[in-house]
Amino acid sequence: MATRTDTRAPAPQASDSHDLIRVHGARVNNLKDVSVEIPKRRLTVFTGVSGSGKSSLVFSTIAAESQRMINETYSAFVQGFMPTLARPEVDVLEGLTTAIIVDQQRLGADPRSTVGTVTDANAMLRILFSRLGEPHIGPPGAYAFNVPSVRASGAITVERGNKKTVKATFDRTGGMCPRCEGRGTVSDIDLTQLYDDSKSLSEGAFTIPGWKSDSQWTVQVYAQSGFVDPDKPIRRYTRKELQDFLYGEPVKVKVNGVNLTYEGLIPKIQKSFLSKDKEAMQPHIRAFVERAVTFTTCPECEGTRLSEGARSSKIDRVSIADACAMQISDLAAWVRGLDEPSVAPLLTALGGTLDSFVEIGLGYLSLDRPSSTLSGGEAQRVKMIRHLGSSLTDVTYVFDEPTIGLHPHDIQRMNGLLLRLRDKGNTVLVVEHKPETIMIADHIVDLGPGAGTAGGTVCFEGTVEGLRAGDTVTGRHFDDRAAVKKTVREPTGVLEIRGAHTHNLRDVDVDVPLGVLTVVTGVAGSGKSSLVHGSIPPGENVVSVDQGAIRGSRRSNPATYTGLLDPIRKAFAKANDVKPALFSANSEGACPGCNGAGVVYSDLAMMAGVASTCDECEGKRFQPAVLEYRFAGRDISEVLAMSVTEAEEFFGTGEGRVPAAHRVLGRLSDVGLGYLSLGQPLTTLSGGERQRLKLATHMAEKGGVYVLDEPTAGLHLADVQQLLGLLDRIVDSGTSVVVVEHHQAVMAHADWIIDLGPGAGHDGGRIVFEGTPADLVAGRATLTGEHLAAYVGA
Repeated sequence: MATRTDTRAPAPQASDSHDLIRVHGARVNNLKDVSVEIPKRRLTVFTGVSGSGKSSLVFSTIAAESQRMINETYSAFVQGFMPTLARPEVDVLEGLTTAIIVDQQRLGADPRSTVGTVTDANAMLRILFSRLGEPHIGPPGAYAFNVPSVRASGAITVERGNKKTVKATFDRTGGMCPRCEGRGTVSDIDLTQLYDDSKSLSEGAFTIPGWKSDSQWTVQVYAQSGFVDPDKPIRRYTRKELQDFLYGEPVKVKVNGVNLTYEGLIPKIQKSFLSKDKEAMQPHIRAFVERAVTFTTCPECEGTRLSEGARSSKIDRVSIADACAMQISDLAAWVRGLDEPSVAPLLTALGGTLDSFVEIGLGYLSLDRPSSTLSGGEAQRVKMIRHLGSSLTDVTYVFDEPTIGLHPHDIQRMNGLLLRLRDKGNTVLVVEHKPETIMIADHIVDLGPGAGTAGGTVCFEGTVEGLRAGDTVTGRHFDDRAAVKKTVREPTGVLEIRGAHTHNLRDVDVDVPLGVLTVVTGVAGSGKSSLVHGSIPPGENVVSVDQGAIRGSRRSNPATYTGLLDPIRKAFAKANDVKPALFSANSEGACPGCNGAGVVYSDLAMMAGVASTCDECEGKRFQPAVLEYRFAGRDISEVLAMSVTEAEEFFGTGEGRVPAAHRVLGRLSDVGLGYLSLGQPLTTLSGGERQRLKLATHMAEKGGVYVLDEPTAGLHLADVQQLLGLLDRIVDSGTSVVVVEHHQAVMAHADWIIDLGPGAGHDGGRIVFEGTPADLVAGRATLTGEHLAAYVGA
């Protein structure tokens, strides 16, 4: 190496001065001309109450503009295939670097999407087996459960010079199981849920929601088709009649002089119910589908999704199906044990990916785990895997609550990963509520002071010490610590779980006390969700609120999602003696200029589309004639512009009193969403707001047991106290509450704790503690006990 003789410090370069990301005048969503300067190559944490504008600043402004500018470097042709991004509403954005976003968006819920497919681990395994598998069955596609086997032959015309018709054959070997088409399960319809076979069609045999025998056209088609006798009980049908009734091909028939299409009951149900999104169905229709359709493991591939040929090819007596079913930590050890120089680079890459799973705390997963079953926190960590071994520097990594779904023991490991990314010379931006992660920040930006219209300003910028000393909501609650309950409620009964063996549970027997607040905890992957969601006996009057994403377009809002708009529309219709449909922006009352969207979109092909406020309705979404109708002095657009708190007062007393609407608004206030406006699009809600909106909706359901999956997800320290008060009110009203949770404040507030572990995956699945929080702290026999004791200062 050459030796350096000039020891003087190098002269400062102009490029060295670009050490800040400058944001000036940001006005995205609820941001109010926000200006901040974020240091590069540091760990910056953005905090503040839920809905204060953190995601608007970090994701919708900084990260969105970075991605938009990178997309603009591609040719117009390439941009035509990419999502078009509008420029954020901001005056100045300087010093941006390439942004890599690791958010909480759920991974694709396609039935063929697994942990292995979304991380490319399956792709590497397929190549490995196509090179080393015995017997050799073909290229990598022969081991893929997404690739069907295809055979074809025939004449093709090649249009080149003199046209020539040639005979060709085509053959491709795929790994897809032909029976289940790579899904691993086959669906079957329970006929007893469709009809009562002791009755005839004229006696009302159908038990399908909405199918009434007297006037329903669908039923009349079956009764008057001529294929079956409408007066004969279904159980007495001949074989031909039953075949036509259940599986008949579509055919035109005449009913009461009207031409209609007759088809068998099974294909009819599949088209009218099973082809629709279950989440978008009305509750009673969804309940019917869940009763009528049963999913069983495919008998041909035994749930592996793979064809017989793919399962028969093995390396050291292990097939690709066996490898994908292994716990990833075990699979990593198996890959390291393979010594084959011809595929050494592949083994190194595959081993590195699998080791990243273990390092990030997901070693308990298996590659064949459906991606739709991962929690929000697990999905986010799966996305992190491809970045852990990256050699990139001077990149901006943007994380959305990376500690969500993590036990306090796992948060320390996540903090280490964030610091490692920073120490490689990257800028790390984290939206976070957990004090353990806020504490390791180099720089903190606290937004608030409130949520919604009461937020959107920067309340504090600086260090952890400055935040503690500052008079902001986050600073005041930063060192809040809940005390362990001195007295706990006495259970009124127990919910027995016996021999639970879902996923990694090991024949668990446990009594879940009723009439109290029970917290189920344990490290990530210890079996909490398997115990609560997979093992609580059906028919126990259980209302379950999970972390599943709310489905909704820009036209959906809190009023439509909660059903609040129905009584409001009826009240307007009654007061003005018109149809309720006039007061829906998605129906007859919609402004014709924008079809009820409030904005008009101009598509500019590969350039960002432009959304401008509709000139006809001025963004109010309704026809001018509809806005003439008033209820208690307000038109429908003014009502939708109200906050939940305003609306609760408006519909609670006086001439605007609507008890049905007031009840829904009371539930929204109870979960801390009083600041939301009724017409705010669901697409603009944060993760914490969506979870609480879901909780408010489910509170209307009458259930003896509420099962909540991490209700503190996305909640600020100040909001956790309000949630605990809500849980207390639910329990005191006579409802049992079971919470899957890692937050120590919720554990300390519980009446009873069930702790699973001791580890994750096959190292977990056992009950390691049952008892009161005080006993857990006193014993300190589990990881949870140690962390809870440290939290409460015992």
